[in-house]
Amino acid sequence: MADQQALDEVVEFTSGLIRIDTTNRGGGDCRERPAAEYAAERLAGAGLEPLLLERTPGRTNFVARVQGTDPSADALLVHGHLDVVPAEAADWSVHPFSGEIRDGVVWGRGAVDMKNMDAMILAVVRGWARQGVRPRRDIVVAFTADEEASAEDGSGFLADTHPELFEGCTEAIGESGAFTFHDGAGREIYPIAAGERGTCWIKLTARGRAGHGSKVNEENAVTRLAAAITRIGEYEWPLRITPTVRAALTELAALYGLEPDFGDVDLLLEKLGPAAKLVEATVRNSANPTMLNAGYKVNVIPGEAVAFVDGRCLPGGEDEFVTTLDRLTGPYVDWEFHHREVALQAPVDAPLFTGMRAAVEEFAPEGHVVPYCMSGGTDAKQFSRLGITGYGFAPLKLPEGFDYQALFHGVDERVPVEALHFGVRVLDRFLRTA
Repeated sequence: MADQQALDEVVEFTSGLIRIDTTNRGGGDCRERPAAEYAAERLAGAGLEPLLLERTPGRTNFVARVQGTDPSADALLVHGHLDVVPAEAADWSVHPFSGEIRDGVVWGRGAVDMKNMDAMILAVVRGWARQGVRPRRDIVVAFTADEEASAEDGSGFLADTHPELFEGCTEAIGESGAFTFHDGAGREIYPIAAGERGTCWIKLTARGRAGHGSKVNEENAVTRLAAAITRIGEYEWPLRITPTVRAALTELAALYGLEPDFGDVDLLLEKLGPAAKLVEATVRNSANPTMLNAGYKVNVIPGEAVAFVDGRCLPGGEDEFVTTLDRLTGPYVDWEFHHREVALQAPVDAPLFTGMRAAVEEFAPEGHVVPYCMSGGTDAKQFSRLGITGYGFAPLKLPEGFDYQALFHGVDERVPVEALHFGVRVLDRFLRTA
């Protein structure tokens, strides 16, 4: 059982990591090394030998192994990332890198994405060292750089150039899952991620005939791009029910006393009410235009216009995505992948999932654990190159009205102290016997 010092330290470490500004602005503009050193110092004090590894100076990753009691057991990877997305201080109630603790809540960028989980892992492992506890299987702890961009300096670098550090690892846990979802009718649902959509970020380039803004121009690159973007943004992707989503819908339907009608999934989602938010983004592929760039002067028609689209693909949906984009972009717009990563699925009947479910139910007996698929992606994609099956499991017990998902990359990101305590207790219980 996690001791009081572990509960105190998870709050201290969450605040301390937040105070280290690891903003990832993309294009290599980030420095995670101070946060990696912070973590390494704390686990070195627990008798471990952390490694700090870089592909690019300052873009530091942390890896350490906790020896288990059963040398025949497969190892488990437990990972989190150290970088965070940008935050505009003027928009926040507190400074985003203050790590302020106010009224039982820790405030700051990274409080839920995902320095809280990093702090939980540190607190649990240090607690084991104090108590003389060893887990059943080896636990490989990895804190990565660059998750909020391409992962090329983080999990991609580790998987490609240091696979030996993950020897024996067959499964992993990371962000994001086992948080409290309140359905508005008194139920507490704890979704554990057993899949995630693939990343299909694309660049569109429209070319036309440059000319004077006052002249008729039927080969206007901006017009061509705008038409393609409109088609993409308005397109309704067909339903595609993957095994993970099917399992999620089946368990949610049972919770609400419904028959899971997969012939009319949209109607089933409607009947699920607020709980539909857990699955509605993962029953289809998606493509959302996000960036536009064209022209340099109001009276000059440019010869080229560029846009970027955030595309996401379900497992098995990649071919459909490519074919659809070929059609929607039309004859005057070229497109290419700007960044591409695989979609993932993990079995929900695996012993590891059963263990996660049991750990949550022990400390939240009123809760209902269900599997779900993440709409976005995590470092689990890169670690899957090593044959590691990933789950999202960063437990938090949250009060009603606390919109956890809205705080990812949002203003006034924060996490309750009690939620951190819950996470430490659940992780400690789960990881000892996983």
